[in-house]
Amino acid sequence: MKAHARILILLSARSFGTSSSCTMLRVKSQAPVGNNQQTNGFKELHGLQCIAPLVQTVEETPEPIPARVKGTIPTWIRGSLLRNGPGKFEFGNQHYNHWFDGMALMHRFQIMDGQVTYRSRFLRSDSYNQNSERNRIMVSEFGTLAFPDPCKNIFLRFLSRFEKIKPTDNASVSFIKYKGDYYVSTETNFMHKVDPETLETKQKVDWSKFIAVNGATAHPHIDPDGTAYNMGNSYDQKGVLYNIISVPPAKEGPNDTLKGAKVLCSISPTDRTRPSYYHSFAMSENYVVFIEQPIKMNLLKMATCKLRGKIFSSGIYWDPNQDTVIHLVNKQTGMVSPVKYHTKALSTFHQINAFEEGGFLMVDMCCSDDGQAINNFLIQNLRKSGEALDKVYNSLARTFPRRFVLPLNITSDTPLDQNLNTRPNSSATAVCHSKDKVFCTFEDLHSDDLLDYGGLEFPHIHYNRFNTKPYRYFYGCGFRHLVGDSLIKMDLDGKKLKVWYQPGLYPSEPVFVPSPDATEEDDGVILSVVLKPTEDRSTFLLVLDARTFEELGRAEVPVNIPYGFHGTFDSAEN
Repeated sequence: MKAHARILILLSARSFGTSSSCTMLRVKSQAPVGNNQQTNGFKELHGLQCIAPLVQTVEETPEPIPARVKGTIPTWIRGSLLRNGPGKFEFGNQHYNHWFDGMALMHRFQIMDGQVTYRSRFLRSDSYNQNSERNRIMVSEFGTLAFPDPCKNIFLRFLSRFEKIKPTDNASVSFIKYKGDYYVSTETNFMHKVDPETLETKQKVDWSKFIAVNGATAHPHIDPDGTAYNMGNSYDQKGVLYNIISVPPAKEGPNDTLKGAKVLCSISPTDRTRPSYYHSFAMSENYVVFIEQPIKMNLLKMATCKLRGKIFSSGIYWDPNQDTVIHLVNKQTGMVSPVKYHTKALSTFHQINAFEEGGFLMVDMCCSDDGQAINNFLIQNLRKSGEALDKVYNSLARTFPRRFVLPLNITSDTPLDQNLNTRPNSSATAVCHSKDKVFCTFEDLHSDDLLDYGGLEFPHIHYNRFNTKPYRYFYGCGFRHLVGDSLIKMDLDGKKLKVWYQPGLYPSEPVFVPSPDATEEDDGVILSVVLKPTEDRSTFLLVLDARTFEELGRAEVPVNIPYGFHGTFDSAEN
């Protein structure tokens, strides 16, 4: 075993004010919990802790409350960690079915002079307001169908099944930024401008009022000049088009939102009536990278779900017999590359980074070999316990970081049926089958150590300096449960990892914050919101040294927070 794989550092947690546990910083292949057996290359786990409290409705905290700091929070951290996710899972006696359906609850951890305050607010979306006013679910969500109003007569209830489902504006996925303003977003055509200090809902914004799209992802990319890029679908009688969107960096006036947004180009799906679902995309210096995966949407089923009394997500399915296809779009010209890069069926929610070097485009992403997970995150599954919970977890495919190496200079003279990847120490392959088709296989961006932590998701990098550029480090959550239960730092130099893990604690997506005098890529801290389902009001903001992955401090807040999705750091220096 290599020397780096024998390192195990146990840091006494007493120095941070906790007496009954220890923080584990690992660079070795050692599982956090026992009672497991090997199945299909992955460890089948048993005896998983019930995490039902992490998917329960909570109250908002609209006024800031102070946190109790243990350890030390560096005084150079000045700003706010903004987080988004579901916070209300029922209205009256009606309950949501899917984790994605809960009403958006926004969180702000303000960090200043080594101290932290916390506040939260529910997004006052139309969905939230209508549901609250009637104390019942009035607006259909991804996995929940709103039933006809019982106050209507039988005939009107019957007719309501023929009404078109209106897209929700429950923007519960992430905080994003356009033209210097913060928005919360989901994947429909609606997002909301919010005040990042008070978390008050300011303005509902409809993408379709500016460009011909019917939605946009909650994961835009930002160029150094401030131009934002995103993706969204458009629909016509022939079906769907995928659209690459750009939003200019500057406002044209104080009330400007998306003015000047434009569609750079459109990409036609292989089958326009059964397009792929996508949650995000990648971007390099010169290209937008779209991964068309075989998680498919049956438009006929989705359009008629209300008539049939079926949920919206019932129209989404996994087709493992189809290739995954990677499309490249030139950001400057809007031209779609005629060369398509194929690989075997895989699913991806989040990309890590993409960069060009030596005539190749490296695309790094978190991938799974199965695409059925999206329909498995039902609230009833997340609230299970005992053997039923173990069964749900063990049925899911794990997600791992992988790299594809795409040769950019494909011409009619490119040799066929041989590996074009000439990068040293790379096991990825790219074989040209024709002038417009290259078949690729990936290389793992990890060693076997990561298997013991259930794979990796929610990836983050030092975005401002290294997005679209060669990089060395990325961070994410380990998933030995249905939600993240560890924090991981991956070092691509040797594919080594470091892990922060404490039994019974569930950290959120890690957010990297660079130090003001950073010279190295990992000079800074990692911020993560950590939850403990066995103890009431035991949330804390964790601060790790990004270089050593040692705990610097934590800020405890006496509130309950459900496990959320995404967030960002809003620097007070901006």
